Amino acid sequence: MFGLSPVVIIVVVLIFTSIKILNEYERGVVFTLGRFSGVKGPGLILILPGIQQMTRISLRTVVLDVPPQDIITRDNVSVKVNAVVYYRVMDAGKAVLQVENYYYATSQLSQTTLRGVLGKMEMDDLLANRDKINAELQQILDTHTEPWGVKIANVEVKNVDLPQEMQRAMAKQAEAERERRAKIIHAEGEQQAAEKLAQASEIMSRSPATLQLRYLQTLTEIAADNNSTVIFPLPMDLITAFMKKSGMAN
Repeated sequence: MFGLSPVVIIVVVLIFTSIKILNEYERGVVFTLGRFSGVKGPGLILILPGIQQMTRISLRTVVLDVPPQDIITRDNVSVKVNAVVYYRVMDAGKAVLQVENYYYATSQLSQTTLRGVLGKMEMDDLLANRDKINAELQQILDTHTEPWGVKIANVEVKNVDLPQEMQRAMAKQAEAERERRAKIIHAEGEQQAAEKLAQASEIMSRSPATLQLRYLQTLTEIAADNNSTVIFPLPMDLITAFMKKSGMAN
């Protein structure tokens, strides 16, 4: 039985080391003797050992958590804001050739852009215009990362941490606003009730009999409660009518 020769063993090892398998979401950036020679994959590819080198690049969407940043707004309010950035590599060749570490570069750019954009806004705008801020951040980041072959899909501001004194001030402001609205609603209700009473008074003044019937209806409702003693003034028109009848009888 003859053993394998060293040459055969070396050839077999070179073949196995030259075979690379890339997943569907991966691309291989290949360099031949230090020069860029193309992007390969997915599937089975061959790399010449010692002559070619390959860098794997994932094309899947990456979720980048931007740590809390200390920001001073335009109206001098100090807040902590964090965000999340969704991006993916669109051009694997640019992601390797144009930037040393696209993940680290995107992270640092996201932090500086977050501080720069929010520092130009007032506190009320920061709390009320989240969608506008997210769109502006996404547009700025996408412009800067496009030369790297990176596409910013979305940016979301997550949390805005306010100082305790600012939280108390905003709580007082919200309470004062609720009281103001309650008073306005109460005043509007009083106004509508007064208008309806004025209309009812005008209608009753046109027909004295209507007013008398209303008095009689009220007496009936009060009489249903046997536990109460009520002194109810009679309308002068009704008393006058009885007095006239009494005078005619005499």
